[in-house]
Amino acid sequence: MRNFQFLIVLLVFLFSGCATWYQRTAEFQAAVNSGNFEKANKLLDKDKKQATGKNRILYYLNKGYVEFMLGNPTNSNQYFETAENLIDEYHSNVGAEAAALVTNPEARPYRPEDFEVIMINFYKALNYIDLNDMEGALVEVRKINIKLNQLNDKYPDNKNRYQRDAFAHLLMGLIYDATGDYNNAFIAYRNAYEVYQSDYIKNFGVKAPEQLKQDLMRTAYICGFSAELKQYEKEFNTTYTHTPTPADGQLVFFWLNGMGPVKAEWSINFVKQKRGDGAIVFHNESLGLTFPFFFGSGYSDNEKQSIADLQTLRVAFPKYMERPPLYATGTLVTGNHSYPLELAENINEIAFKTLRDRMVREFSNSLLRVAAKKGLEYSARKQNEWLGFAVGIANSLTEKADTRNWQTLPYSISYTRLPLSAGTNNLTLRLNARNGAQHSEQFSIEGGGRKTRFHVFQTMDSRQ
Repeated sequence: MRNFQFLIVLLVFLFSGCATWYQRTAEFQAAVNSGNFEKANKLLDKDKKQATGKNRILYYLNKGYVEFMLGNPTNSNQYFETAENLIDEYHSNVGAEAAALVTNPEARPYRPEDFEVIMINFYKALNYIDLNDMEGALVEVRKINIKLNQLNDKYPDNKNRYQRDAFAHLLMGLIYDATGDYNNAFIAYRNAYEVYQSDYIKNFGVKAPEQLKQDLMRTAYICGFSAELKQYEKEFNTTYTHTPTPADGQLVFFWLNGMGPVKAEWSINFVKQKRGDGAIVFHNESLGLTFPFFFGSGYSDNEKQSIADLQTLRVAFPKYMERPPLYATGTLVTGNHSYPLELAENINEIAFKTLRDRMVREFSNSLLRVAAKKGLEYSARKQNEWLGFAVGIANSLTEKADTRNWQTLPYSISYTRLPLSAGTNNLTLRLNARNGAQHSEQFSIEGGGRKTRFHVFQTMDSRQ
C-alpha cells in the first residue's frame, strides 16, 4: 500500500509540471494578444520569481517588448540591455546540468534560440530610431551580423541556415540613407540584396523587396556608380528614372504582423541499429531521421553500457506551433496613391528552420539524457522492483522538451517608403485578411523638411 501511495504522489507531482510554457504564462499572453500592455506590464512586475530565477532572460525580453509597445524606448532598451548582458554572461551551472540530465532540459536556465538573440538588437535599433539617435541604431544593427557569425562559429557541423540577416542590412541601409550617408547606404542595400538572393529565397521563401531594388539603384545613381546602376538595371529588367529626395520628407513604415510561433513538444521513437564501423544508429523510419552515435573518450563505462542496452528510444524535442496571422497583406494609402507593404523578414520561418538545425546538432545530448535515466532505472530495479517501477514511470513522465521561448515576437516584418507633404499627412493602412475581410487603421504623420521619419505598427491578430 505504501508503494502504491508513493506512486500516486509521484504521478500527481510529475503531471503538474507537464504544461507548456505558453500554458503557464497564458494570462500574460492573453493580455499581449489583446493589446492590453498596461496589464501585461503589471503581470510581469508581480512575477518576482521569474525576474530572479532560471527564466529571468525571458522576463527581461518580455519587459523590453512591453515597454517598446507602450512607447517607452529608454525603458525598453534598459530591459533589453539587461537581457543581452545575461545572455553574454551565460555559463553552464553544474547543478542545473546534472538535474537536466536526469529530468529534462527545462531544469537549466533559459538560453534563447539564436534568432531570439538577434531580435534584441532589432528592437533596440528601433528604440534608438524613436529617440532620434541614429548612431545608436547603427551600432545595434551592426551587432546583428557580427553576432550571427559568432553564433555559427560554435557549430563546426550542421550550422544554422540562418547565418546572415538580410533585414539587418536593409535596416542599416535605411538608417544610413536617412542620415544622408548614401555611399554606406548603397553598400548596406547591396549586401541586403545579396543575402536575399543567396540565402532568404532558398531557406525562408523571402525575395528581395521591390523597394529595396529601387533604393539600391537610387543610391548607386546619387553616388555616381554608373557601372553598378547599369548592372542592376539589367538584372531588374528596368530603366531607372531618378526622382529627387522629397522636399517635405518621407516616411519609412514598418508593419509587424501577427505573433511568432510558440513551443510545444513532440516525442520521436527510434529503433537501434548496428553499423559495421561499430557505431550505433538510431532510426525513425516514418520521419526518415537517422542519427549515428559514436562513443567518444568522454563517456564512462556506465554511460556506454546504458546506451548499448537500449533497443528502442523515445526522445522528447521541442517543436514550434505556428500562429498564422489574420492579415495577409497591407497597403498604405495617402490621397490617390497606394504603397504596398512588402515582406522583408519572416521570423516564423526562421524560427522553424533554426530549431530543426538545433535538433540535428543536439540529438546526442538527448540520447545521453535518456540513457542516463535508463541507467538509474536499471540500478533501482536491482535494489527493489517497486522502486525500479517508480523510477521507470518518473523517467517516462520527466522526458519532456523545453517549451520556453520568446513568445511576443512578431510573425513577420514588412515595410514601405512613401513621400510626405508639408503639414499633417493623413494615412490609411488597409489590411486584407486571408478570409477576404478587410480592416483599416488611420495615422497622422507630420511632414516638413527633408527628414526621413520612421513609424512602427503591430497587429497581433491570429487566425487561431
